[in-house]
Amino acid sequence: MSLPVRTTPEADAHIREIDSWWRGNRPASPELFVEELTAAFDIVGHAPHIGRLYRQSPIPSTRRVLLKGTGYHVYYVPLAAEVRVLAVWHARRGVGPPLRAS
Repeated sequence: MSLPVRTTPEADAHIREIDSWWRGNRPASPELFVEELTAAFDIVGHAPHIGRLYRQSPIPSTRRVLLKGTGYHVYYVPLAAEVRVLAVWHARRGVGPPLRAS
């Protein structure tokens, strides 16, 4: 059984910004970010506990998975009825994203 993967408004904003930047700056692979993100959503929907626990989060049970080709992390919380994506954030930023349970 697969859980639906739903994004918060903050994660939606991150995704739009990243996708726009990626398409404008990576002409050799403009679809890579969206393809990796789609694959990650499929994986966490099927296996919600696959990501590493992100202990710096103020939200219990926050996990993250790395999109290896693009270097972004997807921060999410597995819940009983869904997987909620809180943020998509580049690993090189040095600090994690500000997380809220919206």
